[in-house]
Amino acid sequence: QQGLALVQTHCSECHAIGISGTSPLALAPPFCDLHKRYPVEHLEEAFAEGIMTGHSEMPQLRFEPDQIDDLIAYLQSLE
Repeated sequence: QQGLALVQTHCSECHAIGISGTSPLALAPPFCDLHKRYPVEHLEEAFAEGIMTGHSEMPQLRFEPDQIDDLIAYLQSLE
């Protein structure tokens, strides 16, 4: 539930955060597809240091260790 709350607050404006669907922003991958691109457990470092992307519309977000655990658990629930 904590991971869902985080993605609703920080990510849902651009990303589809559910088990299916398309993202509101075409450049933003749906979270249900992230595990097809990356092992989601390997995203821990990116969440801690700030997610960097190739487009300017993505804000640099940094999360605390407990939040990262919640985010990873939520993303794994979508696999």
